[in-house]
Amino acid sequence: MSDRPRHIVRLSDLPSRKRTPIQIEPDAAGRAELAEALDVLTIRKLRLEGELIPMGKTDWRLEATLGATVQQACVVTLEPVTTRIDDDVLRTYSANFEDPDAAEVEMPEDDTTEPLPETLDLVAVMAEALALSLPPFPRKNGAEIGSVQYTEPGKAAMTDEDARPFAGLAALRDSLENKDDDVS
Repeated sequence: MSDRPRHIVRLSDLPSRKRTPIQIEPDAAGRAELAEALDVLTIRKLRLEGELIPMGKTDWRLEATLGATVQQACVVTLEPVTTRIDDDVLRTYSANFEDPDAAEVEMPEDDTTEPLPETLDLVAVMAEALALSLPPFPRKNGAEIGSVQYTEPGKAAMTDEDARPFAGLAALRDSLENKDDDVS
């Protein structure tokens, strides 16, 4: 028996002609650790379930479903916002993967292909998939951002209208028109 954790899979040890089912469901301590790492309030439920599928002699494909219930702080009120996540997780691990060397590289159409690892950490795959699925700006229903204006005492605060690119030109045009009216 191996002392490797169950979520660490050595792909070369798996049967190369049949699918291998996977299921990862962290306990409360594991969810709390991941919640802290992802800077979310809580992760109430978390599960990655699917299969590792052999592709040819060396390559593998992970087809799984990520299910999670996560609480994040509202970006407006900081109150908890609960989000349910149900996403497909697809990864292809290729022995012939070539990592581009150039400073600027075009994103490939298939961004699910990665180099074939010696061992696959399913918890790391689950954490990455969850991080990519989280709403970037969670907002509680009905939460609105109010208008706050700051300026020095005795001066008028700049508004959004003043910040528009052509607001200054419109004011100049209006003042020139008024000047022309005064001259006639």
